[in-house]
Amino acid sequence: MKNITFYNDVSMPIIGLGVFRIDKNQMNQAISSAYDIGYRHFDTAQMYGNEIELGFALKELKVNRADYLITTKIDNVNQGYESTLKAFQQSLKDLQTDYIDQLLIHWPGQDPKRTLETWKAFGKIYDEGLARVIGVSNFTIRHLQILDYSNIKPMSNQIERNLLQNENDIMPYLKAQNIIPIAWSPLGRGNIHFPFIEELAEKYNKTAAQIVLRWNIDSDVMIIPKSIHAERQAENFDLFAFELNQDEIEQINKLHTGERISFDPETYDF
Repeated sequence: MKNITFYNDVSMPIIGLGVFRIDKNQMNQAISSAYDIGYRHFDTAQMYGNEIELGFALKELKVNRADYLITTKIDNVNQGYESTLKAFQQSLKDLQTDYIDQLLIHWPGQDPKRTLETWKAFGKIYDEGLARVIGVSNFTIRHLQILDYSNIKPMSNQIERNLLQNENDIMPYLKAQNIIPIAWSPLGRGNIHFPFIEELAEKYNKTAAQIVLRWNIDSDVMIIPKSIHAERQAENFDLFAFELNQDEIEQINKLHTGERISFDPETYDF
């Protein structure tokens, strides 16, 4: 497993398991099979409504807390200084943990004051050792610049990154700022079957999904693919026996159309 190191020297696996829309009837099995395969990073959010279920599933593993990592995100309705601190404490309780490995602002919105107040609360949480990594999600360059004058800058930015929305326009900025990019929905909810992807899958004797996930890894992007099925979890994890070359990466980059799965963070607010 390849790790990515944040600018504060905390390292995390480059592959994690997303648990978006995994409900209480699926969570225990999904987490158990993923852990057996080798996943150690589990990504949730207050907005997903399943922190409690993830907390129970991780406890059911009966392993030390240091043996796995949790990412969660502050919901927009909980943004603001005091409300963020309160909501974070609820996440700790629901996830049955004393700390979070990575804490993110889920959505930037169009209120810079709210963003700054939320980030101020993140600074307090980080200084108290309750979150090892703090970052943002769905932030554009404009939103990131709101935080330029803070005492601490984001360590990560979780963004929609897939074949049709590769976010390559923000990548140089993130690299210059030492902000780690993390791809949510890296498989574009199944929109991966393009002729060039299939050609590479045949060349490397891999699936189309593995080619797309490897494209992210070879672009130094952390990925959090979601699956409840052990077979698919294993497929999404088996990415280190091959490597794409730079020309192949650039050809995949050209599949970008700008089409989004979610809303445009430049204009939309929850």
